[in-house]
Amino acid sequence: MKALLFANTDWYLLNFRRGLLEALRESGVEVCLACPPGDYTGQLEDLGFRAVPLAFDRGSLGPVSNLRLLRDATRVVKREQPDIVHNFTPKCVLSGGAAARRHGVPCINAVTGLGHLFIDDRPAIRAARRLARPVYRYACGGPRCRVIFQNSEDRDLFVSEKLVEESRTALIRGSGADCGRFVPPEGPRRGGPCRLLFASRLLKEKGIHELLEAAGALRSRGVEFELTVAGDPDPGNPSSMTEEEIAAATQTGLARFVGHSDDLLPLLQDADLVVLPSYREGTPKILLEAGACGKAMVATEIAGCRGVVVPGVNGELVPPRDARALAAALEKLVADPGLQQEYGRGSREIVVREFSEEIVVNRTLEVYSALLPGFRVPSRSASGAS
Repeated sequence: MKALLFANTDWYLLNFRRGLLEALRESGVEVCLACPPGDYTGQLEDLGFRAVPLAFDRGSLGPVSNLRLLRDATRVVKREQPDIVHNFTPKCVLSGGAAARRHGVPCINAVTGLGHLFIDDRPAIRAARRLARPVYRYACGGPRCRVIFQNSEDRDLFVSEKLVEESRTALIRGSGADCGRFVPPEGPRRGGPCRLLFASRLLKEKGIHELLEAAGALRSRGVEFELTVAGDPDPGNPSSMTEEEIAAATQTGLARFVGHSDDLLPLLQDADLVVLPSYREGTPKILLEAGACGKAMVATEIAGCRGVVVPGVNGELVPPRDARALAAALEKLVADPGLQQEYGRGSREIVVREFSEEIVVNRTLEVYSALLPGFRVPSRSASGAS
């Protein structure tokens, strides 16, 4: 039995889906990965997974590049002849889902977040959204397809737009956190002011501009803190921060930009508070890993963050695009180390109970089982379906 998994980067497969890849292999499934070649392809191959190259232009919404991707995905499906196709990220859902349906292959589409195609309201993006709707209906249609959503709001949107029938959906919140590796730090806290961590791509919709504005407000009020920003700009994304903007923000001294990190564990364990003022999310992995590390969190009142961050239990929620409210929530926690610790304990409890990688992988394997008569979820992985 062979599973073919499509993703827009090799980094995504290694960092977000490694647990699933290994669980599939342990279940006797041959795992083949289709993604653009990158810096992490070798690591995936060293782990024993075969990768095939995929033509991908992440920055383009134009028809030529998307037709090229569809043609390439169709070629890969035809050549590999998988028993099931599993697609991650929007463009792969569209191209891989359409290719799987064309060849009559069972398909799982993972809607990990709506992305700027659904968030951005510029005329060009609205036009692309109109063109994408019928492709989504085709890619997510048919009785041999299941669509996994990370939050109920995204599922409701797809159902209301008639992109998928609700009976063929599943709700699995996030990609999970490795709660055995991501653990609270041992020993006493290192001295110094409160340490804030933002770890995400440097995109407008991640709230990075509001965060820097809030940090400036705190600094002007004499609040002492250290803000670390871990993430790179994404030149392929039209909403990315530019290198010039990063340089300008660095000169103000409000934040320390450390770039992308392959291992966030040291940064998470050193932080007192994790902040994600995003406009829209699936279920953000950074919040899951921060929670597993026992950190207080400040996030936005949006789909995907609700449920991970529970006000008064493990963090604070603020309206998106509201730098003033964000500054107030951060100031409240910066001033109260005892509340940070209380929220941190709540975070660990929530993530272990509801968002561990084992729970997420088990529920995903149950979707495979529903589509593949010969596939059985190992007895040690039994869990309730969502």
